[in-house]
Amino acid sequence: MRFLFCDRIVKITKGEFMEGIKVFSLSEEFLNGHFEKRPLVPGTILIETMAQSLGWLINYSHDFQFMPIITLLEDVEASQTMAPGFEARVQSRMLSTTSTDSLGQAEIHVDGEIIARADRMIYRHFPVSDPLPLINQFNLIAGSGIAPVVA
Repeated sequence: MRFLFCDRIVKITKGEFMEGIKVFSLSEEFLNGHFEKRPLVPGTILIETMAQSLGWLINYSHDFQFMPIITLLEDVEASQTMAPGFEARVQSRMLSTTSTDSLGQAEIHVDGEIIARADRMIYRHFPVSDPLPLINQFNLIAGSGIAPVVA
């Protein structure tokens, strides 16, 4: 994953809920060469942030045995007016999950206001042969209150 849109996980409950934090700064790589007069965080980046957040919840909930790939987004809204320099709190919820797919939803909050939401996100699960790289990446973003995952 070239761009990781979760700086820290602050709360996670297996199979249910995850809250993560992403600080969007002016130095973000995706802003280089764009938005010369007024930099903005594109709505598509906010959607990707929610998608990655729910993906991490799915990974954690299934003990990193699957790579979840998003296959459907419905009822999605994302602000197009957010200038860099804000902390996003990303909340993801799993509504259902099986060994082959998961259904969930996510929201991004900034200063108590919802700036992006996805009411229906479906992921297909693909088995991984070695979960260790996913576990290591997860442990890097897990906050101090989250116990490290051991392979």
